[in-house]
Amino acid sequence: MKQVRQWQRICILSLLTVSVFAPIVLVSHRLKALTSTGRREFIEDLSTIKFRTDGLKLNAIQQEDGKDLREPKLVIYKDKEFNSVDSVNTSSENLDSNLPRSYEDLNVSVIKSVSEIYLEEKEKSEKSQQKTILRSDEKEQYSQRSVQPDQNKRSPLHTDDKIKEMKDQLIRAKAYVNFAPPGSNAHLVKELRTRIKELERAAGVASRDSDLSRSVLQKIKSMEVSLSKASQIFDDCPAMATKLRAMTYNAEEQPEERQLPNQQKLHDPSLYHYAVFSDNVLACAVVINSTVTFATEPEKIVFHVVTDSLNLPAISMWFLVNPPGKATIQIESTDSFDWLSSKYNATLKKQNSHDVRFNSALNHLRFYLPDVFPELDKIVLFDHDVVVQRDLSRLWSINMKGKVNAAVETCQEGEASFRRMDMFINFSDTLVPKKFDAKACTWAFGMNLFDLQVWRRRNLTSVYHKYLQLGYKRPLWKAGSLPLGWVTFYNQTVALNKRWHLLGLGYDSGVGRGDIERAAVIHYDGVMKPWLDIGIAKYKGYWSKHVDYHNPYLLQCNIHE
Repeated sequence: MKQVRQWQRICILSLLTVSVFAPIVLVSHRLKALTSTGRREFIEDLSTIKFRTDGLKLNAIQQEDGKDLREPKLVIYKDKEFNSVDSVNTSSENLDSNLPRSYEDLNVSVIKSVSEIYLEEKEKSEKSQQKTILRSDEKEQYSQRSVQPDQNKRSPLHTDDKIKEMKDQLIRAKAYVNFAPPGSNAHLVKELRTRIKELERAAGVASRDSDLSRSVLQKIKSMEVSLSKASQIFDDCPAMATKLRAMTYNAEEQPEERQLPNQQKLHDPSLYHYAVFSDNVLACAVVINSTVTFATEPEKIVFHVVTDSLNLPAISMWFLVNPPGKATIQIESTDSFDWLSSKYNATLKKQNSHDVRFNSALNHLRFYLPDVFPELDKIVLFDHDVVVQRDLSRLWSINMKGKVNAAVETCQEGEASFRRMDMFINFSDTLVPKKFDAKACTWAFGMNLFDLQVWRRRNLTSVYHKYLQLGYKRPLWKAGSLPLGWVTFYNQTVALNKRWHLLGLGYDSGVGRGDIERAAVIHYDGVMKPWLDIGIAKYKGYWSKHVDYHNPYLLQCNIHE
């Protein structure tokens, strides 16, 4: 039995041996059939392959040239391309006709193997070089970053990305709140409203990232979490985008189609004309509402509101829905003043200040009043952070004594509103003492009566332009419109009784209640505006009583007292 098994093993091993060596012998026999000439032709054929001009180039990074190295052009071939007649020249066709089919397969395999090995080595070389280049780029970038603070005052770390992120979050959150189906996800809607209020409070006092505290940064993260929840629940973005576009289109169309009443009064010089330059809907509404409320002849009042193109639809729609009683109102955009871009916008770009109070076109538009209102003789200019508490008709009968500007003075030492010329103007410059007296009394913007006829005769807008340009060439005064107003209307201002205009409610918590109630106009000058949470609480009531917090738009925007 054992012998039988041994013979079986021997037979199996013999068959395996034959199956292994037989192909080798067969191939060797066929190779011998090739002549030396045939071998040379085969080798020459390999070197004369036509490379396709449309081959895929893998060089992602340009390689350095070498003096002693010439790399072949990189081409990838498909299997079928090597069997096509177009892949080889005439000598290859002769060889293919003489060679057995099995050797043709061997030819393809050899070329494929060489190509694959070349590509693998090429890829390794490119990866190695790419890492070297990246390391070099990183070093260069690091070197540039290390030099950056010396070249610019504000380094990349001081960008305002967080401020932009906050504004974007507020827009998204309000969109989710407005488009939430009625009665659905009440808890999330309430959460979003809370987040909106928190961020708006922070956004109201911050103009750059450096103004943001750690608590504000945490609120930004919390808002992002809430927005992430909302995106999972209200995920119909195309419908939301379509509705937003439709609302924007309707808002722009409706102000064009619907006209504010009494537009024939806009250029009547016998009426009481008031102007407000602002991008704040609620602030404008309070100025106008308070003025009309205390007016004995509201039908003689004409309000001119000038805003930017972005806020024009919103402000127009507000006063279309909430007209100011018997008074007349006009809403305009700065874009409608074609002359403004040529006269002022080019110089505005030279301002170095990042504070919108100083570089805003709306803030400097006050120096172009004769151009804005060419048919008027007099006008009262309000800042948008004032509240009117008395009838102002007597203001129009004040004797201007041939001056251009009527304003309350701010040169009384000991008062919170005290300002000296040299606090804002550089009297160390040799030009300044020749033109101005450092002891000259200063005055305030906020409520000013301007005689536009005298202004035009004395061409004071050109005086403003002269000093504006001069201030770009040498540091003559601090940024802002106030020192420019002092030099433009120098010796052109008549003093008003202080009861006409009370200052300080936006920065001074010591203003007396009696002074406030006796004043015709109170002014929240300073950063603590009454519509912000940081506003001085005991002064807010004088402003908020002119806001209808039951208005459906204010309720929808989560604005409450």
